[in-house]
Order: sequence, then structure tokens, then C-alpha cells
Amino acid sequence: MTTITLVQGDITRQSVDAIVNAANSSLLGGGGVDGAIHRRGGPAVLEECRRLRASHYGKGLPTGQAVATTAGALDARWVIHTVGPVWSATEDRSDLLASCYRESLRVADELGARTVAFPAISTGVYRWPMEDAARIATRTVRTTPTSVEEVRFVLFDERAYDVFGRQLG
Repeated sequence: MTTITLVQGDITRQSVDAIVNAANSSLLGGGGVDGAIHRRGGPAVLEECRRLRASHYGKGLPTGQAVATTAGALDARWVIHTVGPVWSATEDRSDLLASCYRESLRVADELGARTVAFPAISTGVYRWPMEDAARIATRTVRTTPTSVEEVRFVLFDERAYDVFGRQLG
């Protein structure tokens, strides 16, 4: 049985086996959570991302997929990079957002990770509405078979923390 916990704070400060990065498809860093993870993780994270781009992901990591690298200087063993979908008012991309959580848990299982910290994927610059994102995230984590013992949703602000808390209710 997976325990789901909520934390309000900075995901880069979590002590877990794996930190999930809401990456962009380039895997080469960006803004928000992605930039923070690359900055705090240091050059080792970027170096492994560059190797992935040069080998398996020449065109970038597809939306909804996940891949792991070292965590560098973070207090974790791995970073699991996943590319969330950009929210659309005209196209339902919920399956892609759910896939980010499922695929990240699959990668965590392959690595043997027991504790995983997730951000609220796609809710920043990709503009996914927080209530819907929280519903999809919590439902997917609850229904995905995994050996992960603790999933920790690390929410940057009080509003996101409250919204996720209502979903876990």
C-alpha cells in the first residue's frame, strides 16, 4: 500500500529516493521546477540529460513519458524526468497528464525507489488548472500498481497544497 503525503515547499529540498522533474522535452533545463532541479542538482544532471539526448531521445522526450538520471547534488538518488502536456481548452489531454504519473512510477519501480516526490505537473507555465491537475494526479497515483512506499506531492504554495489536500480528503 502506497502512502500519499503532502508537503508545502521546495521539491529540490526533499530527501527521497527519486525526485520527479516536470521537464520540457529537450531535457536540458528550463524554468520553474525544471530549472530549480537543474540548478540544485548541478552539472551531473545536465550531463546525463545531454547523453540521453545524444542517444535515445534525439528529438526530445515525448510528452507523457519518463526517464531517469542521477540526482547530482540533490538529496536523492535519481531524478525522474517527465514531460507534462500543455493544457488545452479545445483538446482533452488528461490521458497524457495521467501518463506522466504512471510512467514516473514505472521508472521508480525499475530503479527500486521506495520514496518519490512529485510536483504538480503541468500546472505552471503549461497552465493546467490546479483542481483538475490535482484530481488526475491523486487518482492516478492511487490506482497505479507500484512498489513505491511513499508518494510525496510537494506543492510550492498554500493554494496548491490546499487543492491537493481536498482531493485526498
